[in-house]
Amino acid sequence: MVTGSISRAHPDPAGAPPTAPADVLLSDGSVGVIRPLRLTDRDALFALHDEVGLESLRLRFFNASRAAGHAYVDHLLAQHDSGQVLALGLWQHQRLGGLATAERFGDEAEVAFLVADELRGHGVGTLLLEHLAAVARSAGVRRFTAEVLAENGAMIRVFTDAGFGITRHLDRGVVIVEMDTQVSDSALRAADSRESQAEAASLTALMRPQRVAVVGARRDGTGVGAAIIDSIVQGGYLGELVVIHPSAGTVRGVTAYSSFAEAPGPVDLVLVAVPPEQVTTCVEEAADAGARAAVVITSGFAEMGPAGAALQHELVRIARQRGIRVVGPNCLGLLDNQPDVRLSATFAGANPPAGGLAIASQSGGVGIVVIDLARRLGLGVGHFVSLGNKADISGNDLLAAWADDPEVTAAALYLESFGNPAKFARIGRRFAESKPLLAVVGGRSGSGQRAGASHTAAAATAAVRVDALFAQAGVIACRDAEELTETALLLAEQPLPAGPRLAVLGNAGGLGVLAADTATRYGLEVPVLSDVLRTQIGRYVAGTVGTANPVDAGAGGGAKDLGRIATRLLGTDEVDAVLVVLAATRTLDPDATLAELARARRAHPAKPMVGVLLGGLEGDPLPGVTVLPSVDSAIRSLTHAVGYGAWLRTPRTTAPVTDPARLTVVRRWVDEHLERKEAGWLGPADAAALLAPYDVSPCGVVAKGAAAAAAAAAEVGLPVAVKVADPRVVHKTERGLVRAGLPYVDHVRSAVEGFAAEMGEPDVEVIVQPMAHGIEVALGVVRDPGLGPLVMVAAGGTATELLNDRRLLLAPVSAQDAARALRSLRIWPLLAGYRGSEPVDEQALVDLVVALGRLAVDVPELVEADLNPVVATAQGVDLVDVKLRLGHGEPVDAGVPRRLRDAD
Repeated sequence: MVTGSISRAHPDPAGAPPTAPADVLLSDGSVGVIRPLRLTDRDALFALHDEVGLESLRLRFFNASRAAGHAYVDHLLAQHDSGQVLALGLWQHQRLGGLATAERFGDEAEVAFLVADELRGHGVGTLLLEHLAAVARSAGVRRFTAEVLAENGAMIRVFTDAGFGITRHLDRGVVIVEMDTQVSDSALRAADSRESQAEAASLTALMRPQRVAVVGARRDGTGVGAAIIDSIVQGGYLGELVVIHPSAGTVRGVTAYSSFAEAPGPVDLVLVAVPPEQVTTCVEEAADAGARAAVVITSGFAEMGPAGAALQHELVRIARQRGIRVVGPNCLGLLDNQPDVRLSATFAGANPPAGGLAIASQSGGVGIVVIDLARRLGLGVGHFVSLGNKADISGNDLLAAWADDPEVTAAALYLESFGNPAKFARIGRRFAESKPLLAVVGGRSGSGQRAGASHTAAAATAAVRVDALFAQAGVIACRDAEELTETALLLAEQPLPAGPRLAVLGNAGGLGVLAADTATRYGLEVPVLSDVLRTQIGRYVAGTVGTANPVDAGAGGGAKDLGRIATRLLGTDEVDAVLVVLAATRTLDPDATLAELARARRAHPAKPMVGVLLGGLEGDPLPGVTVLPSVDSAIRSLTHAVGYGAWLRTPRTTAPVTDPARLTVVRRWVDEHLERKEAGWLGPADAAALLAPYDVSPCGVVAKGAAAAAAAAAEVGLPVAVKVADPRVVHKTERGLVRAGLPYVDHVRSAVEGFAAEMGEPDVEVIVQPMAHGIEVALGVVRDPGLGPLVMVAAGGTATELLNDRRLLLAPVSAQDAARALRSLRIWPLLAGYRGSEPVDEQALVDLVVALGRLAVDVPELVEADLNPVVATAQGVDLVDVKLRLGHGEPVDAGVPRRLRDAD
């Protein structure tokens, strides 16, 4: 299905098969298609080698000879079905613009590239290298080698800039390059950075259009098209606006032309409101006339069923072919609110002030609400894009383009679906590392729980999955449009708090107490102030009761007293933020009080200060102080700011990559196991074999029958625990198939005989384990159809579901994210050493979580894993119960590029 944002060439954890064409962005923002070569490409291959300059041939073949190029084409075609040569081509406008080949020698391959002269310098070689590495990985190739003339600096830079691990040495004027095909964090970051630049170039016509056309306005000036024209005119668009209409001379006072060909000069952006069956032709004509972006307001596409989906498919196909980017269809329009653009191309209400916030909304209705809330709060907005059906441009594309835009200081998203969550996690994290990213997700309360037998499967609800995605990406998750805009306002106007300590200042004691309670409920701290600080504040407060925190200046507190108290609170290192809650009284001078508070804020600009004005209190705006409508909204927004600041201060670590030799062992074991046996839960021996390459070992001895179990117990050392080993029995405790603390061999024999009677198997297989004493933790893996593999970290044992104390992590997992998840559990104080008890080996737990994440990525056939309980002690971890389930699903290489998919 040809829908979704333009695919990235670099790895995604859940990609399409390497045989699928992938649309990519070149560095100039133009669109190309990468796909494997076919025998029918013969003429195109010869044309590429005939059209490049002789110097390009010399750099490629070390010989400026057309004959060498022709001979190589014949060689490629002869080897097409052998599997020894992997070959990809990049196509643009149905013309072959680049060729990448890898000739295999076992698990290595020699690679070479040829790029059309007019596309050199547009990132074609890098895109082809990333795709070729992904295809090679899926074919078992672990290393690339290349021979490059020393003077061919452009080709050498393709390898060095790609971010893969490389070595190189010079041999008689030839640079021998060796490259590991395994995806690394540096390769991902390099590719994401290149994508941001390409997306920014691709979306220039959308973000900063100098000439805009509207198509589909009625002659009588009614309907959506006319509303868009009115919005553009009334918004004061600083560029040139034209209308395309087959017969009208003007529409709503704007000159109209019968076609794009008749309009004077090309347009950058076209806004389309024609009937759905005319949209594709309209976009095609606009592209042929030079337009590089289109916003399709028209509905009646994929949201309407199969017929509409077919129309949408054709729209995207033509857009790709013509190199035009599309917003929508079925969308509200867009707002480019920068002072030098001022394009208001929506049919929403009044616009907010200009500012640094960029907004993308999948829902037009939610978009209208967000824009109105921003206007009422005075929140500055620079861009608003209504995504609609996201046939082409998605939130991921916009984030990539906004990431390096200095005029964008924060982004806010409303989403209802994630087509490519792994990509969102990477792009979102890169964005959030430099500026805030806020999001509201609709549909979180839907039935997201899939049927599953294990604790891990039951944990993966829709809301938990979204939380996992946002937590790792540093996204500020908001519940609704109000929370999103209020938090965005605070982040736009205030510095980030250095920590969670909040001072509450007010003129009504009860309001201060309630504010402190609310802060505690949200996880902030309201510390008791030091005696020294209380003495200083006490000079301006009648009595000492109101100086501890919250600080109560009293109903008669004057403007200067409130200002002096605020100055002390902002200047102390005992708190990280100040909340001022004022209620209107007959003795309070609003203007004077707000002026004094503003003066205090100016003297201490490094600490956030938020105000809440209640009881009809009004006055002049507070420069430097963010005023929010309620105590709850203020504290909620501060809590988000505290969390985001803590996330930024946490050192970044990267998820490890499995050693290629170990990965080969794992892949061989999985392939051989699935050839020998049916998919399903692994037995204890097989589970141990799969975990062994990751230095993970379940504890215990497997025995068959009561006599063997008794002997194993004597070997292990009494007392012991005994449980049924059959992997198909998931919840053993409920069936009485687990016995712990057995002190004698006879007890072991009796327990196993009872298991045999329950199971109906005389020689039932059991696991005999030494007794483990520590804190029980549950770990697991579940494979989400959208997010890919998720690793669960939770309170363990029989209380896993009861406590509902769990976190999910996207795989692979870094040590930083594993530690963050463990420390966020409610049972963390037990792990850390509660009331003088010995803390557990946190590093051993972190290593186990990281290893489980690596396993989930390396073995996409791992459908489900449940390690519960894992007993954590000061000496390490004991894997008491391990269940792993393999499936026969098609393996998904960790770096295979996605096809055209909805990337939001």
